[in-house]
Amino acid sequence: MNVMTAERFLALVAAYGADRRRWPQAERPAAEAFAAAHPDLAAPALAEADAIDALLHRSPTPQASMALRDRVIAAAASAGDRVGRSGRQWIDRLTLVFGAGWAAAACAGVVAGVMMTGHFTADAQADAVLYQASLLGVDDTEVLG
Repeated sequence: MNVMTAERFLALVAAYGADRRRWPQAERPAAEAFAAAHPDLAAPALAEADAIDALLHRSPTPQASMALRDRVIAAAASAGDRVGRSGRQWIDRLTLVFGAGWAAAACAGVVAGVMMTGHFTADAQADAVLYQASLLGVDDTEVLG
């Protein structure tokens, strides 16, 4: 069970109101236990939230007329036609530029890797040849005794 703090309880009441059925189900038991344990803090907060809830329930629900609804839908459709292809072309160009940039960076990485590999392996190859020559070569002490 979660431990309910005073700040969290007040935030729940401010966000969801006094009706406990609207509180998040995961936090409801902890909030109810907090309200029962701290009536001096919970009662005023719940009373204030209940008064706000009552005001909201008494206020009329705005209704949009069918004419307004039709005008909004028509305006959205005409705006989509105006923006439609020109906005898409801009995105297509931007995608092409970014894609070309990624391709150029990948090619530059491959070229740099190939060129640097030659330099790094040349030293290693020279060392290997000298080492093998020293293993197979005849020492002066063997010849001179």
